[in-house]
Amino acid sequence: QVQVVESGGDSVQAGGSLRLSCTVSGLPLDFSVYPVGWFRQAPGKEREGVSCLRSPEGTTYYADSVKGRFTVSQDSAQNTLALEMNNLKPEDTAMYYCAAGRHGGHWTRRATWDYWGQGTQVTVSS
Repeated sequence: QVQVVESGGDSVQAGGSLRLSCTVSGLPLDFSVYPVGWFRQAPGKEREGVSCLRSPEGTTYYADSVKGRFTVSQDSAQNTLALEMNNLKPEDTAMYYCAAGRHGGHWTRRATWDYWGQGTQVTVSS
């Protein structure tokens, strides 16, 4: 059974930084072959793609709203994914979700991802 567990969410002031972590276990294949990503969902809004890391080449993708501020990274030996978030803004406030494994379609589409965590809350105050 696949388990995806996020951590690191917190409340910070605008301009601050946070590092989110995600641990994935129970995948059928080696963690390093799966695309992994981060999504977020603010109250009353749809879940949106934040970042994607495609293995094994390590290609990364970001939503325009976070480019230059967020960095996604992967530690295949530890089966973990991280999201470094800098210069946080109030509009970054949301529940952040880690996702693994895709079956086609654009990475920003929620329906294309196979495995999800329960989320970790990020709140940015002005």
